Amino acid sequence: MPAEYTLTKEAPAPLPGIYSQAVRAGNYVYCSGSVGMTKEGQMVDGTIQDRTRQILENLEEVPKASGMTLANVVKANLSKLSQDFNTFNEVWKEVMPEPKPARTRIGVAELPAGGTDVEIEFVAYDG
Repeated sequence: MPAEYTLTKEAPAPLPGIYSQAVRAGNYVYCSGSVGMTKEGQMVDGTIQDRTRQILENLEEVPKASGMTLANVVKANLSKLSQDFNTFNEVWKEVMPEPKPARTRIGVAELPAGGTDVEIEFVAYDG
């Protein structure tokens, strides 16, 4: 089965020619990293909770384009400027359904999108 590339207007568009929003390979959907940007491409002001909520809203839309929901997420990778994960976890626990996916968190010195302090990528499974 060939890979299928996802593009939904309900999440920020990927940089043309650089990456895809997501790729479906068999029963898996691999979602590219998302930052706290609206679908119109504007960075969300406010707190890390505000940007985390926006990211999770964006990442909910990407697997939805392949017929999945946040309940299908089996793996999440988080990159964050600050090591304070308590404020991030407040939104994570509120939005992500049980059982929670496997998760890796990495503290980084900088992120590629200016004005953000957190990036999340997902792998979802439908099987």
